[in-house]
Amino acid sequence: MIKKVAILANGGDVAGFNAVIRGILKTAENTGVECYGFIDGYNGLLKNEFVKLSTAEAGNALGILPKGGSIIGSSTNANVFHYKVEKEDGTVEFQDLSDQCVENVKRNGFECLFTLGGDGTQKSARDFSLKGINVIGVPKTIDNDVACTEITFGYNTAVSVAMEALDRLHTTGETHHRIMVLEVMGRYAGWIALESAIAGGADVALIPEIPYDIERVASKIKNRQKRGKNFSVVVVAEGAKPKGGDITIQGKRNNGEGVDNNKLGGVGQVVAKQLEELTGLEARNTTLGYMQRGGTPTAFDRVLSTKYGVKAMQLALEGKFGTLAVIKNGKLDEVSLEEVVGNNKKIGAVSGNTEESNIRRVTMDDDLVKTARSIGINLGD
Repeated sequence: MIKKVAILANGGDVAGFNAVIRGILKTAENTGVECYGFIDGYNGLLKNEFVKLSTAEAGNALGILPKGGSIIGSSTNANVFHYKVEKEDGTVEFQDLSDQCVENVKRNGFECLFTLGGDGTQKSARDFSLKGINVIGVPKTIDNDVACTEITFGYNTAVSVAMEALDRLHTTGETHHRIMVLEVMGRYAGWIALESAIAGGADVALIPEIPYDIERVASKIKNRQKRGKNFSVVVVAEGAKPKGGDITIQGKRNNGEGVDNNKLGGVGQVVAKQLEELTGLEARNTTLGYMQRGGTPTAFDRVLSTKYGVKAMQLALEGKFGTLAVIKNGKLDEVSLEEVVGNNKKIGAVSGNTEESNIRRVTMDDDLVKTARSIGINLGD
């Protein structure tokens, strides 16, 4: 019977982080297990910075269910298997500091480490499991692209925020006879763009999985004009790219080393400008950005996150380590972290954009794609 566990939240913040922490913590407290949280994700694991978590009166985890973000922080740039180290002479090198993390876990007596995160986070979790650490992952990302699960926590809230933005853009577009473009997150998977387009009544949805032909998009908008509809609403995933082209990158951190450091953004503005030139209608772009991540989680995400947290703690109590809590066929289940990382087997490889990465992308036979096409949403092809 385990007696002491630790949680880390890693990667970009999402609504639902705290609900998962609460689900793990309350289940732990009800079974006599002490629960701790590493501060700022894998950075805290490396620096051995953690706090004891409690839902008791005046405890640090009271009232966190509706709270956005993470009470124990998170990190977006910490690959401890390939960690940025600044030397005394000012030069920078990348080192494997994972053994220090393993030592910290063992020295503090943590019998299980819960890793709340996406593709990169769970890749490192799998690597730690090979080093003898008892690890259980929980799939987090607004992009909904973690392999082996039907839905990640944080996704529903992001879609809901995007949908509300589309509702508001509709009224402006209709009033001023404009093309309203909304750029949403989605580096390599178009789930947010596709689902929010359906929910928000958009006319076009451009996703990373379907390289778009801007002429076809313009044709869709012109046809709407012929029917007396002098405005259109377009949703663009940040990772969308034109046929024969590539994704739009604003910059690259650390020359791409350490983690997936491509900073995406700008494709919405590109699409808006092109459509304005091709259709003669004024076009405006809105980049939703971090609005999708922040704030209180939806009821759906609160429940899903709690279910994930409880399931993760139950897996620990059952000794089922090296696994990821998932939803399969609408029910809680678990899969091995080996299955999650797929062919991305190299220790320390964290990037989610390699051919070996096993991320969950939109497929052309998905019901969302079929639904979008059936109601006339143009997907750029």
